[in-house]
Amino acid sequence: MPQSELVRAGTIERVRVVRGDLEDVSLLERILGEYEIDTVFNLAAQTIVPIANRNPLSTFESNIRGTWSVLEACRRTPTVKQIVIASSDKAYGEHSRLPYTEEYALQGTHPYDVSKSCSDLIAHAYAATFGLPVGITRCGNFYGGGDINWNRIIPGTIRSVIRGKRPIIRSDGRYVRDYFYVEDAVQANILLAERLANDRRLYGQAFNFSNEQPMSVLDIVNLVLKLMRSELKPEIRNDATGEIREQYLSSAKARRILGWRPIFTIKEGLERTIEWYRTFLRQTD
Repeated sequence: MPQSELVRAGTIERVRVVRGDLEDVSLLERILGEYEIDTVFNLAAQTIVPIANRNPLSTFESNIRGTWSVLEACRRTPTVKQIVIASSDKAYGEHSRLPYTEEYALQGTHPYDVSKSCSDLIAHAYAATFGLPVGITRCGNFYGGGDINWNRIIPGTIRSVIRGKRPIIRSDGRYVRDYFYVEDAVQANILLAERLANDRRLYGQAFNFSNEQPMSVLDIVNLVLKLMRSELKPEIRNDATGEIREQYLSSAKARRILGWRPIFTIKEGLERTIEWYRTFLRQTD
């Protein structure tokens, strides 16, 4: 995508890009072997809940079949020494006790949630059965510069404010989630890969990553409005379906075992994110 940060920042010129299908095991195996890959991060997925509800098959293909394809290719490639699979807080499905810990059952109900429950279990199966050096990350809702899917609440709100329009909340605004800054997510993934390289006891384990400050959709929108010094009021449409009402994570295990801590507060992350979108939209609008 020409507007993606990978292209705009010129980073694409510094990486080797191979185009292909995530579900093509033979292609994945050839890539891993040809480039002697030792660390794999599987971040590929269909990530939008409404799309999953409208078109579950494509979500199952990318999120479930894509996961076993990556893991099978890794299993056949001797150079691969550590693998990080991105699951999600949605893999837990709905539980009455909050926050969620890693001991909770994976019981997704709706298509996106089910796809993440399945991919999570498949990763665990490959570690338990084949000794594959795989770890699993479960994070909340990502935000940060570079995301130009305007249907997401944070980039959509920021763009609306910059354009002088009321931000749109498609739910009733009361859904509660973790909001996890992308730079903290990158650091969490890298840290887990580094630990997998030195500790076989982590194979097959999952870790929650969160700043442990759950917020409602309305609260996060109002915080963005405050940081942008905007007097606009959100338009609440209340038309969201197929989503869990309250869902947020405990990161106690990651703190205890990995020594992980988030670097950015929610305020710091949002300030950096707002600045990125101001620059981006000045250049592209």
